Amino acid sequence: MTQPLLPLSEQDASYLSSASVGAALDEVSIETLNSRCFCISLDHDALRDALESSLGQPGLFELVRERCPYLFAAHPVFVAKPQLERMAELIRTIESVVALPAYRERVLARSPAIARHEPGAKGVFFGYDFHVAEEGFGLIEINSNAGGAMLNAVLARAQRACCPAIEQLLPPALRAESLEANIIAMFQQEWALGGHTRPLRSIAIVDERPEQQYLYPEFLLFQQLFQRHGLQSVIADPSELSLRDGRLWHGELAIDLIYNRLTDFALDDPAHAQLRQAYLERATLLTPHPQAHALYADKRNLALLSDAGQLQALGVPKDVQALLLAAIPRTEVVEPANAERLWRERKQLFFKPWAGYGSRAAYRGDKLTQRVWQEIIAGDYVAQALVLPGQRVMARENPALKFDLRAYAYDGEVQWLAARLYQGQTTNFRTPGGGFAPVYPGPEGGCGTGCD
Repeated sequence: MTQPLLPLSEQDASYLSSASVGAALDEVSIETLNSRCFCISLDHDALRDALESSLGQPGLFELVRERCPYLFAAHPVFVAKPQLERMAELIRTIESVVALPAYRERVLARSPAIARHEPGAKGVFFGYDFHVAEEGFGLIEINSNAGGAMLNAVLARAQRACCPAIEQLLPPALRAESLEANIIAMFQQEWALGGHTRPLRSIAIVDERPEQQYLYPEFLLFQQLFQRHGLQSVIADPSELSLRDGRLWHGELAIDLIYNRLTDFALDDPAHAQLRQAYLERATLLTPHPQAHALYADKRNLALLSDAGQLQALGVPKDVQALLLAAIPRTEVVEPANAERLWRERKQLFFKPWAGYGSRAAYRGDKLTQRVWQEIIAGDYVAQALVLPGQRVMARENPALKFDLRAYAYDGEVQWLAARLYQGQTTNFRTPGGGFAPVYPGPEGGCGTGCD
């Protein structure tokens, strides 16, 4: 096979065309690209410009560097085009199953009562998280309020290719302008689906103590994006909101739409009572909302979607079943009846709380102690067949980092792809050299036969 791709000198680059580079790429395996290709890298000066220009004022670059220094990885991750297409097909397939009345009845019956409130809106920023290797992939979880989309728009503006030919190979769909336009269109669509005919005028980005959140810089980016498109926008703690005269207010600003970044998915916290009431009374549009979390992000749903018997009972077509069972690792709810067997099989399993988020209290089975196992049995956990993450080398002579792939999706369609690189059991944004990385389509068919 051809030699692995390495950064090119300007002299070498002058002899290359995008067609010749493309032909060379088609002969290189994904594994080789992820271990030896450093042709595209993060440009820190461009990153500073992208962050500062987004707000029109200095300071955000320094805020990111001080608060979250391991937010952006140095190089992109490559994934084969057929795998990306298969992931997109899976996301559309899951959307079709969630639409089934039998599925919705089954899931909502065991969910908090607020999940049965129908808001009309679909919910913004679903995040489908995959572990990807050259031989296949597995959907490890679905998130209903996935963070990072605006950070990835900034990251897309800060990529530097080693030569013009490589630059031309980057798909136009991976440009930040496309993502930002889709984000605004998505929020406008949510407003319309909520039954509103007048224009959307105001958005509040809501989280507990937002300025203390790790991804607070992203809140600032969202606020500026909304304002650039003529939408009044504030960043607020739920305590700053008040319900009066049939509207939700932030001071003297009536809030049309809440971009919800809370992890209190059912709005059970007494501190969120005003927001909960405003949601139920339709005094504001909340997105994502409790029903979206119940239907998609509750990890017990993965046990349903990876069980052939339950899928058949729900009336899921055979071809849809086949795709789900092939792409979603077998998942079970941990119960007293299966606890002994799951302990025996623990080395092939990953355990996570079914209502959890952000990889909190998640464990690889081969790392479990008896003390932690007792907590798992007593808690609300699922056990998922272990699917190893992909690997990406960030620098020569350095060990590879693990990565997962996040597909941001809305209404069943993929909006953006991002990788998250890390060391340890789960994604953490604490790994030197790790963080968000762009995802670029690699060769159509992998390495084929005869690869070393």
